[in-house]
Amino acid sequence: MNFSWDTFPRPIVALAPMAGYTDSAYRRIVKSLPWTENVVCFSELTSVDAIHHQSREAYRMMDWDPGERPLIMQLFGKTPGLFVEAGKRLEGMGVAGIDINMGCPTCKITSNECGSALLRNPSLAAEIVYSLSRAVSVPVSVKTRLGYECYDEAKFLAFCSGVVDAGAKMLTLHGRTRLQAFSGEADWSPLYFAKRALRVPVIGNGDIRSVEDAVARLGDLDGVMIGRATVGNPWLVAAIAARFAEGEYIVPGDGMEAMLVKLPLVRRHFELAVASFGERRACNEMRKHFAAYIGGFPGARAYADRFMRCVSSESVVMVLDELERFLRSGVRHAAVLA
Repeated sequence: MNFSWDTFPRPIVALAPMAGYTDSAYRRIVKSLPWTENVVCFSELTSVDAIHHQSREAYRMMDWDPGERPLIMQLFGKTPGLFVEAGKRLEGMGVAGIDINMGCPTCKITSNECGSALLRNPSLAAEIVYSLSRAVSVPVSVKTRLGYECYDEAKFLAFCSGVVDAGAKMLTLHGRTRLQAFSGEADWSPLYFAKRALRVPVIGNGDIRSVEDAVARLGDLDGVMIGRATVGNPWLVAAIAARFAEGEYIVPGDGMEAMLVKLPLVRRHFELAVASFGERRACNEMRKHFAAYIGGFPGARAYADRFMRCVSSESVVMVLDELERFLRSGVRHAAVLA
């Protein structure tokens, strides 16, 4: 069945495109949890120039598994023709949709006139959307911010309207400017304003750290996108999806018993990373995840530090096994004292 933003079940719950985090292994972990059948995963941002030059890393970033459906692949760049070339390739790979990054605030991206730098060039932004949306049959969407240096209501709405008129079928709006990056609090008021003014679905993004945040900020938007708060806590995505579906899913808390509950998923995440990256690189890529997963109990820091030094699957599994024995012993000891 063809994917459509217009008919997809509401409220939409989306996993944000986070560079270095939302690779295929992590997306599969999120989609393995209860209540996530309709969670929409966005890939890491991938360069259209790198795809054009047949970069091995870009091709790896485009790898995905059917279990990730519906998957939206995110692209960045500044050349309309290269978006068309990359978009056709992705469409042939069966992705549900293609998202254009017009919000990344990092200097590495904006110095090349990509990402949120396109907020300063609305005509080029519209041309990119127009070219890509007419070259592919899957829906094209845009993720952007409130502005480049500051929020100007008229300019913000004009930019959003321009990309919608050019063919964007959905907008994800982050409640900060490029200048703010990820500092301060996200302002969702302009997002509700844009939703009332635009004829396409709008998803809100920024500072969703809990189920309560998601419920409170949804308003009349079509959905929410969760990013940094899921690192080390993918269970949050399932909990938000469950609440929106009028169900319930409890996020594991802190403590030894909760860490025991989390450990099988941590193991599975590492296994998927090895399958995606190979053993040595998986150990490097998983360090940031281990640091986020392992916490909330006495002695956690020592175990997290040991994962930082692992360079093989054997060493990772050994530390995981030792951690499990330590946790089980602690839980039994607590039960005896109780």
